[in-house]
Amino acid sequence: MRFSFVIACLGLAAAALSPPACERHDSRARRAARDGILLVGNGTEPKSLDPHIATGVTEHHLIMSLIEGLASEAPSGEDVVPGAAARWESNDTLDEWTFHLRPEGKWSNGDRVTAHDFVWAYRRILTPSLGGEYAAMLYLLKGAEAFNQGKSTDPESIGARAVDDLTLKLTLVGPTPYFPSMLTHYAWFPVHPPTILKHGRADTRASRWTHPGHFVGNGPFQLKTWRFKHMIEVERNPHYWDAANVKLNGIRFLPIDNIPAEERMFRDGQLHVTETVPLNKIEYWRDQQPESYYNNPYLAVYFYRFNVTRGPLRDKRVRHALSLAIDREAITRNITKAGQIPALSLTPPVAGYTGPDTVKYDPAEARRLLAEAGFSDPSSFKRIDILFNVSEAHKTIAEAIQQMWKKNLGIEVGLNSQDWGVYLDAQQRLDYDVSRAAWTADYPDPMTFLDMWTTGNGNNMTGWASPEFDALIAKARTVRDTADRFAVLRQAESLFLDDLPVIPLYVYVRNYLVSPMVTGWEPKLLDSRPWKHIGLRLDPAPSRTP
Repeated sequence: MRFSFVIACLGLAAAALSPPACERHDSRARRAARDGILLVGNGTEPKSLDPHIATGVTEHHLIMSLIEGLASEAPSGEDVVPGAAARWESNDTLDEWTFHLRPEGKWSNGDRVTAHDFVWAYRRILTPSLGGEYAAMLYLLKGAEAFNQGKSTDPESIGARAVDDLTLKLTLVGPTPYFPSMLTHYAWFPVHPPTILKHGRADTRASRWTHPGHFVGNGPFQLKTWRFKHMIEVERNPHYWDAANVKLNGIRFLPIDNIPAEERMFRDGQLHVTETVPLNKIEYWRDQQPESYYNNPYLAVYFYRFNVTRGPLRDKRVRHALSLAIDREAITRNITKAGQIPALSLTPPVAGYTGPDTVKYDPAEARRLLAEAGFSDPSSFKRIDILFNVSEAHKTIAEAIQQMWKKNLGIEVGLNSQDWGVYLDAQQRLDYDVSRAAWTADYPDPMTFLDMWTTGNGNNMTGWASPEFDALIAKARTVRDTADRFAVLRQAESLFLDDLPVIPLYVYVRNYLVSPMVTGWEPKLLDSRPWKHIGLRLDPAPSRTP
């Protein structure tokens, strides 16, 4: 019966009738809405729920429901509001910040949340043996970089101190006016020390503390079930300090990496929110079902990584040739077709910063550079592969670039599709030639797109290193004047784009579907979702224009 119901709904949709026509049958989404349970397509199976090990957007959505940082996302816009900290202040030079934690703050097991938990968490993610990919994000703390790189073994040297149980003082390497916005990222989230130590050491990566029945967080929800490749469910955390204002009873995150299947599930009334929309269905939802279609600006860039330690990709002339042979306008016009912007630099315009516009399409110059690098005969160029995680959209883009490199350079390129976790591990091991990637801003500042490329950064994953680039990033962290800081960052980005360890392709927009039953859903530039503000209703929502 379920299969027949899907077919019936697809037929109605083809006739331009709305999904609610199908939902007159008591759909899964309506039943869940009655129970206060949000059904969310979350892209793929998360690699980890440990905030000090996780690296992806998939993980971010989940961790934000389970753990709360010092600051939190506002319901709409990109402002930050108090989270685990009730308030904070800085000194006049903006390099020392004091946070006052909520006396009512508790972990999901009833323990009190203290400033000591935050200090312990920061020391943990910076512990070299943990290998936290986001450890470098905490390099703003005085002494953090030296500790993480093994130059110091004294955790007391890190600029994080508990003045008392509810007062946390953070000392930074330089003035950082945007610091509170960084604290909404899970790299800065606290963890519950007794829980982690119960299931291993502080630096144990494959720990059972993140499993159902073991997980202890301080967020609006707590972990209920984790059925691998089927569902992760969270439920209300009764100990959360603002539990009375949490609207949902729970959220079910479904790892659906088959985009057409996810869209069919939404039509069938099995989801309230999708992760994305199939490329060939964007026009239909935009024109026929605008009340469910969201097309939002998104501070993220789509790019390809190079493994600069492998074969001809060690030569930056080859890397530039491959970049120059890609027609980004054709990709955004004919493939993605949803308002994506061809990338002219790595960093999208943000907070008044614009990167150097050096990325372009020039097949003739691409062929000249390839010949100059010793490949005047394209047949002598050793075949390389493009690695991407399982996704029809990523495959379509990879096939287009494969054809562009064949047409414009005469070289053969293979395609290698892997599941999310395997794909991430391959990048970490540098077991690839060219790899599809994307970066979503962790906070609204250009630094979030640039400091990840410093030597040894866990998110670099290219094998590229430049002491000059590292020095510029370090300098930018100490400059107070915004215009002067942006000038230093632009200099660093120019150096980066000259060496070109990655190929910028386009600036994202977010295309996804949201049921009219969902309330409190606001477009957000970073797409970070403060889940406690989301609700559900069964009556039709007012019409909206995407």
